[in-house]
This record gives sequence, structure tokens and C-alpha cells, in this order.
Amino acid sequence: MGTKPAGRRFLALWLPFLSTDRLVRAQPCARRDDGPLVLTDRQRGAIRLVACDAEALSLGLSPGMTLADARARVPALIAVEADPAADRHWLERIADACDRFTPLVETEPPDGLVLDMTGCLHLHASEADLIAAVEAAMRRWASRLRLAMAATPEGARALARFQSAPARDEAAALRRLPVAALELEAEAERALRRAGLKTLGDLADRPSAPLAARFGAEATDRLDRVLGRSDSRITPRRALPALMLERRFAEPITTADTAMAVIGDLAGAAAGVLEERCRGGRRFVARLYRSDGHVIDLAVESGLPLRDPARIQRLFEERVGALADPIDPGFGFDMIRLAVPRDEPLAAAQLALEGGAAREEAVAALIDRLSTRVGRRRVRRFVPRDSHLPEQESLALPAIDLPDPAPWPPAEAGEPPPRPIHLFDPPQPIEVIAGLPDGPPQRFRWRRTLHEVLRAEGPERIGAQWWRRPPGDPGLTRDYYRVEDVRGRRFWLFRHGLYGDECADPRWYMHGLFA
Repeated sequence: MGTKPAGRRFLALWLPFLSTDRLVRAQPCARRDDGPLVLTDRQRGAIRLVACDAEALSLGLSPGMTLADARARVPALIAVEADPAADRHWLERIADACDRFTPLVETEPPDGLVLDMTGCLHLHASEADLIAAVEAAMRRWASRLRLAMAATPEGARALARFQSAPARDEAAALRRLPVAALELEAEAERALRRAGLKTLGDLADRPSAPLAARFGAEATDRLDRVLGRSDSRITPRRALPALMLERRFAEPITTADTAMAVIGDLAGAAAGVLEERCRGGRRFVARLYRSDGHVIDLAVESGLPLRDPARIQRLFEERVGALADPIDPGFGFDMIRLAVPRDEPLAAAQLALEGGAAREEAVAALIDRLSTRVGRRRVRRFVPRDSHLPEQESLALPAIDLPDPAPWPPAEAGEPPPRPIHLFDPPQPIEVIAGLPDGPPQRFRWRRTLHEVLRAEGPERIGAQWWRRPPGDPGLTRDYYRVEDVRGRRFWLFRHGLYGDECADPRWYMHGLFA
């Protein structure tokens, strides 16, 4: 068994033909065997090459060349329009495949990745075995791959992109790299070469203060990070979860039922850890890694902190049952990982004698299951909102996000409800006859039916939101009335605008119905 290197270790991957590999491997029909492949884009008033495959490069073509010049040199050239968004998506899929080696993966568009392997090397006999495993996993994604490991992300990136041949001595290999490995501005790189400083070792042997004064602080800072003289970290595309458990298989499992059973086992192990921490999970993510590199994500959420393995597995079963397409194991899953990205305090709770806590727990479990089955945005809960406009006094938000919603304002004892149970959005126009221009309605016509008003209460005057009024909005005042017709039906009406002050002929609207 190899010894684990001290300190932090980063693995950089460089895929120099990512764009053309993406086109060939994701769309095999777009590739023919009768010519080299290039990707083009319109730049500086001409169609130019932006990416070339290995065959095109061997024939003297290079990015930046016009398509006309390239076709003059290679008539059998296959030219396809570049798609940077598809390239970024392809890089993200490659990063998903790299998650099996470490959860800390950073993408470096357009063609690079950096993996933080600190604490993960014990899963492999040595760094060489790890690199061999990564190379084997990347054969599905890339025709050519260069990778290197170092103590800093910048050092690993520099070795992967500028090292001519792998070396055993990391420090010596870094010192032999050309100054281009610092990836500075072209002018700064030319100045270094003119000064006779051709390698990183030439720079490392000189005091940093004169170098910074002559070539800029960026050159010395970058040099220190590449050589490992200053600490540097990556920014992973996913934050490290609060808890993560995984199961690896020597022989891939080939059925979805077995995979779900493994998720249940991992949920049981996670529950034990969460109980020790007095915590509960609000979100659980299972990642199923197929042996061909494909990754399947399954995520469930809970309205309350949760650590019951049976409920967690039931939520995953609901999630799988709601999928449009069933889980395809392909050639089998060789690793399954369960992560708890977010957890919250969850102490042991004592049930109320009346069963109130049990009822709350049952309602929360029902919300979790319904949100998982039909979608978190389809199960909503009304919450109060601080606004004097009736249509904005409540919001419908996903119920799973509101385990403890804010209480509603209590109603006054002995008073009728100030707001109807049903609001029309938008309010519906009605025809009203009033005894006075600014008085309560005496009769009104709504939906072709004439209603005689028996009782009316109001007005309740509500002003417009002058601080949020968009340009062109007159900001009319509303006078609301609670009215009851001769048949006992109760309505909520309002006159839009003050008679004589804001408008000459205010309009009336039906806004709600009381029970």
C-alpha cells in the first residue's frame, strides 16, 4: 500500500479536445470518417476556427484561422458551428462523473477540472492508482486527457497543461515549467522572456520584491501558488454537505430495487449519525453512479427535521414512483452515495397527552409525501403578509418550506370577519346604483343578475401604495362595503376612486364573497 502524502492534494484534468469530443461522443451521427473535424464561430467579421480535433491540428490547422483558409488547405474538412453552452453542459457532466472520486470538484471552463483529493487518497493504493482510475473513467468522455497532482490547484493545473512528461519529483517538475505556466498577460510574459527568465525556477531563485516591482504583484502571487509556497483552495461547484455516506460495490448492482434497498441502508446509517449529533435532515440527495459514467440524482425534502430511516426511504420511493422514466441501471451501479446537504437541530420530543404533537407529525409526513410525489410547488400553504392591500395580505408558498408558518392575526371576538373567504383575482366589474354619488350601493348587477341590497356596512377606505406606484398609475383610493342582498347573500364591493376628487365617474368592482 502506498503512503498518503502529507498536506493537501489536488488533481487537475485538462481535456484539450473537449469541444470536438463532445460533438463526436454525444452526437455520433455528426462525425464522419472522411475528414478532420473543426468547430467554427463568426469573429472579427469572418468565420473562424475555434476548436480543432487532433487530426485537424496534425494537418496544420489551428484556432483563429479563417474557415476559407482552412478549406483551402484541407478540402475534406468537416466544419460544425460551435456551441459554448453545450460544451459547458458537457463539462458539467464530466464533473458529475468525477464526483465518484471526491465531492469537491471545481470546473475550469472551457476545458478543465480540479479535484480536491485531500482525505480521499486512502481509497486507493497510491496516487498512481488513483490517476489510473481517473483515466479509465474519462475514456468515455475524452479522446485525450492530461492530468497531474500537486499540493495546490494552480500547481496541478500548471503540470497538467505545461509538463512535457510526468516526473517523480513534484518540486523539480514545477521549477522546470516555462513561465507560460503562470498564465499571465501576454505583455508580462514577453517581458519575463526578454529578461532571460524562461522557467519558474529562474523566477523562484530571485527575490520576490524586485520581481513584483518590475513585472507586477500578480506574477509573484501566481508563482507562490503554483510552487506551493502559499496556501490555495478551490471553489467547488457544490458545497460540502453536512453528512455524506457512500457504498461501493466490487460487482455493480443491476436492479433498481437493490439500489433502493442500499439507499435505505444508508439512510439508517445516516440516522444514527444524526441522532448522535441531535440533528435532523431537511434535504436528502442520493447519487447513483453507473459503471459507464452516467450519474442519476434523486433528491427529497422534508418540511420538518427528519432522521427516521423508514420515512426517508418512503420519500425516495415516492420520488422514484413520480419519475416520468424509470431508473435505468444500465450495466449496473458501482457506487451509491447519500448526502444530507442541510440539517437542523432535532432533539427528542415528548408527545402531548392529547396527541397534538402526533397530529403535527402526521401532517408534516403527509406534506412531505405529497410534495415529493406531485412536486414541491404544487402543495402550497397560505401565510400572512404585512400589506394593507387585500389581494396582497397572503401568499401561497410551498408547504414543505414552511414547517412553522407565522400565525394569522386573531379575529375580534363577536365581530364578523373583515375579509371574505374568497377573493376574485382580478376584481370583477359590476354596475351599481347608489343613492348618493359617494354613498353605499342600493342595488347592483353582477353576472347578468340584479341584486337588491338589504344591508350595507362601510366604507372601509384603503389608499393606494404611493411608494410603489408605477408610472402612469393614477393611484385611486378604494372604498369597500360589506353588503347583504335580500336573499341573504353577502358580498364585498368597492368603489375605485373618490367621487369628484380623484375621478368624475368612479367604477365599482366585486372583490370577494363571504360564506
